[in-house]
Amino acid sequence: MSGADAPGRVGLGHDQRVAWLRLIRAENVGPATFRSLVNHFGSARDAIDALPDLARRGGSRRVPSVPSVAEVEREIERTEKAGARIVTIGEPDYPAALRRLDSPPPVLTVKGGGASLAARPAVAVVGSRNASIPGIKMADRIARGLSEEGLVVVSGLARGIDAAAHRASLAGGTMAVVAGGIDHVYPEEHAPLVAEIVAAGGAIVTEMPFGWVPRAQDFPRRNRIVSGSAIAVVVVEAAARSGTLHTARFAADQGREVLAVPGSPLDPRAEGTNRLIRGGATLVTGIADIMESLASVLGRGLGGDGAAEPGAGDDTPIGVDDAARGLVLSALGPVPTAIDDLVLHTGLHPRVVSLVILELDIAGRLERHGGQLVSLVG
Repeated sequence: MSGADAPGRVGLGHDQRVAWLRLIRAENVGPATFRSLVNHFGSARDAIDALPDLARRGGSRRVPSVPSVAEVEREIERTEKAGARIVTIGEPDYPAALRRLDSPPPVLTVKGGGASLAARPAVAVVGSRNASIPGIKMADRIARGLSEEGLVVVSGLARGIDAAAHRASLAGGTMAVVAGGIDHVYPEEHAPLVAEIVAAGGAIVTEMPFGWVPRAQDFPRRNRIVSGSAIAVVVVEAAARSGTLHTARFAADQGREVLAVPGSPLDPRAEGTNRLIRGGATLVTGIADIMESLASVLGRGLGGDGAAEPGAGDDTPIGVDDAARGLVLSALGPVPTAIDDLVLHTGLHPRVVSLVILELDIAGRLERHGGQLVSLVG
């Protein structure tokens, strides 16, 4: 893909990397918005320059905050001192499967791992923090079996099933996705496990900046990366309402295989997994079931890079007037609406609709949902 900021396999230059970090750390800019901005303006630097005007046209009286060059340089320095590195989407040690999402994180912070780990197919093994003894044993058996089959095991470093999966797959390669900065191990008692993962050639991965203390709302973002980095998600134990089921839903939305281990109807920790199976997830009793389910996916390989890397798109000038903004606003509401439906309903050029959405997004008036759905905030 062409474009000023479309990275090749050798990565971005330092100035481009700084611009990418400034843009993704800017207020109201998430992965989907980042991609739209770089595609529209051709580079992160030009997108940053355009943010004040976009916010004003979107109805905000306040300029979105953007970290300075010095602040981002400090983040890079602190990250490197911690033995980690900033990895952008076009670089070899960015997880291959994650790159193929519709809106992947443009920047990750990675400790350990490397290009060989990132390129290998991965399977996520997730489950309850308050895991049963049989659940822990099953997670250990599955993760160990996946490692022996040459697959990377991905999980979220949580207590219970996640930790068991990481420990069982140390020798074969494991990736732990965390919800905070690379310097914040959560839970704290897993600091030795983090050290073991890195020492064994595995990786710790996050999309959050250095120093970030994880909040409740950051864990669903982590779960999206867990599922997106894998070709399949195996759920070992999950209560009826749990973050683990969020990971399974993300996996289904991302086109990943969802597999689940059945449990006793008397154990509330198995209620979620049993519901997944009833809803169509593949029933798993051992590693053979997983490998049989994934045979066709592994046979196809990870494929190309998809369309995940942002770059310059059509640079034909597009004008957006108040009438066009009014049409898009009148078509939007609190119910998530597909962007394609907005184009059809308004009759406007797709790039006009995209630009109005960007304006509303930067102004803090838009919420993005999965599957190219958007709604007005409030």
